[in-house]
Amino acid sequence: MRFRKRWLAAFNIAVTNRISSRFAPRLPGFGIVTHVGRKSGRVYRTPVNVFRAPNGFLIALTYGRESEWVKNVLEAGGCQLETRGVQYRLSSPAIVHDPTRRRFPLIVRTILRIIGANDFMQVSASQVPATAH
Repeated sequence: MRFRKRWLAAFNIAVTNRISSRFAPRLPGFGIVTHVGRKSGRVYRTPVNVFRAPNGFLIALTYGRESEWVKNVLEAGGCQLETRGVQYRLSSPAIVHDPTRRRFPLIVRTILRIIGANDFMQVSASQVPATAH
């Protein structure tokens, strides 16, 4: 990862993620991935850019495929996602390299091109039933 991206990633973990995690689960194009650390066993909540795909979702890997959350999800074979107020169980994660970004809306494609994001995680999804109160 280039220095600029590393610095930005560190800033986002410390500051931006805490702020965006308050609204990301409810806004279109955003979500919170809940995953478990490979070594620590700790539960993490990571804000992501997420979009519907046939049978699941596409998650933009804005910091690349070497991000810790990506490694955690790949090793575990899945994770949880909350987007637009709905919980999903994600499985079968696969990294897709697509410099055309054709599966994303035009404005998103433009932003992803500007930041150099060419990798995405494709996942299968099943909705988690709402719990009785």
